[in-house]
Amino acid sequence: MNEKIRIKITIGNRVYPLTIKGEDEEEGIRTAVDKINKLIKKFEENYAVRDKQDVLAMCALHFASQHEVQNIYNESDAEKVENKLREINKVLDSQI
Repeated sequence: MNEKIRIKITIGNRVYPLTIKGEDEEEGIRTAVDKINKLIKKFEENYAVRDKQDVLAMCALHFASQHEVQNIYNESDAEKVENKLREINKVLDSQI
């Protein structure tokens, strides 16, 4: 079901029309929008913010940094797995 559908989302009290691939994508987008709006509210309540653009920039930084930190952890985990596999291969090679 790759039917394109049109939706409207609201971020920071502004409405944005989107065309998306289907209901699965809509669910993900609406979840992301909800997270963004909650973070906007949190920043507005906890910081002296003069401009909505400042809040949106802070949100973008927050989500981008979360993504980058996760990538660092994933790379670190992958490196640990590779090292362990090398050790296992050495043991197996010595037994053959």
